[in-house]
Amino acid sequence: MLKLHALAQSRSLRIVWLLELLGLEYTLCQHARHPGTLLAPDALKKVHPLGKAPILQDGDMILAESGAITDYLIQTYGNGRFMPERDHPDYWQYQRWLHYAEASLMPLMLMSLVFRKIETAPMPFLIRPAAKKINEEAQSRFLRPQTTQHLRHVEQALEGKNWLMGDFISGADIMMSYPLQAAAARSSLGMYPNIRSYLARIEANPTYQQAVGKAGKPILQLA
Repeated sequence: MLKLHALAQSRSLRIVWLLELLGLEYTLCQHARHPGTLLAPDALKKVHPLGKAPILQDGDMILAESGAITDYLIQTYGNGRFMPERDHPDYWQYQRWLHYAEASLMPLMLMSLVFRKIETAPMPFLIRPAAKKINEEAQSRFLRPQTTQHLRHVEQALEGKNWLMGDFISGADIMMSYPLQAAAARSSLGMYPNIRSYLARIEANPTYQQAVGKAGKPILQLA
């Protein structure tokens, strides 16, 4: 049986959602966050050397990285569902979205979080103005412009579509759900009606709701 090691209230929810979509039997092993840092516990290192979630076990195989897990589950158990056929013109665009979510969009969310934490971290009073200036410079010169560029790109890609690949949910939507939810937690997304509608469709999906019931909603502020 498939076993998923997931960090409580994390982006691991995406893989729980996919398992529900696929209708597969699986065991969900929820790992509590470290009480001091809210990060993954050391116990996960017994499953995989990096000690990060999600981690999928399928027999003797242990697989980390959400994109790789998504691709593996769909190609192994999807029976042609949730992805374009390999010879379809959209196949490589589908693959691009799988990787884009964590390689391009999510790093912007994480960097924004890190710089905000620099400003609010405990520090000597005299250093605080410099920390605030560093955060403001990083946000205004790089992070906000880059985030705007990427959100505009996703907004355009969703024009006239229910899902990224058209009329059917795919692995691309599984992977893109979390970084877009993280973006929505930082902004109203008022300029991006397609993204807002897209996130509403995700959260209204019955299998997504089943996944939330089992794994809990992610803490988006932790990215």
